[in-house]
Amino acid sequence: MSGATCKDFVIKSRKGNYRLHSTLKTSLWRSNWRRVACALIVLALCASARFSAAADLLKIADAVDARYNHLHNLQAEFTEIYRGAGMDRVESGTLWLKKPGKMRWEYRSPRAKLFVSDGKEAWFYVPREHQVQRTAVKKLDDLRSPLAFLLGKTRLEKELTGLSLAPDVAPLAAGDVVLRGVPRTMADRVSQVLLEITPDSQISRIVMEEVDGSITEYRFSEQKQDVKLSDQRFQFAVPDGVEVIEQSFGQ
Repeated sequence: MSGATCKDFVIKSRKGNYRLHSTLKTSLWRSNWRRVACALIVLALCASARFSAAADLLKIADAVDARYNHLHNLQAEFTEIYRGAGMDRVESGTLWLKKPGKMRWEYRSPRAKLFVSDGKEAWFYVPREHQVQRTAVKKLDDLRSPLAFLLGKTRLEKELTGLSLAPDVAPLAAGDVVLRGVPRTMADRVSQVLLEITPDSQISRIVMEEVDGSITEYRFSEQKQDVKLSDQRFQFAVPDGVEVIEQSFGQ
């Protein structure tokens, strides 16, 4: 070490180590700050997305409520699809709903049958079986019955527990959105219900998943609002030779 002492070398080495440690600390601090900043940005984006989704959900639900609660009656073509217990079944026909709580499901394909209610009594009639089942609406355990109360003061947020958007479920039509929830009045039977909503706030599809794994799906088309509709359509006159069976029933 020409001209330099051991003491001088130690001092220089210590200064070098100090500068190295300082550089490392600065680099680590900057790296950690970037991670924190990125995390904060991600959290902010997630919070913003949740807020936006909640706002969209509320807007969609309110629009659906406003559409159906102001109607006096509704007519639509329907397709009913059932999958469960090792079978697949597809049926179709015409549906009529009228305030308060009246409904008529007139099946045409693959065979004729009728499910009708005046809001107090419900009847289920299959012509070829020469018998009709009758029960009080309050005893009815049927997946179709809640639809009768679409026309009224129903609120989706009130009727469906855990109402949320279902972005993981593909709608049948482009531009539609799908909502999910659990019906409060049928929570012991239905594990989930999906509602497909059109851009003009119509319910075009309802999918009910039951706790036993079976699925019943209703698709609606050609919806007509406030058509001329008498109460007689929701009454049932027992045909001659048809047996009346008093019992609760459902689907």
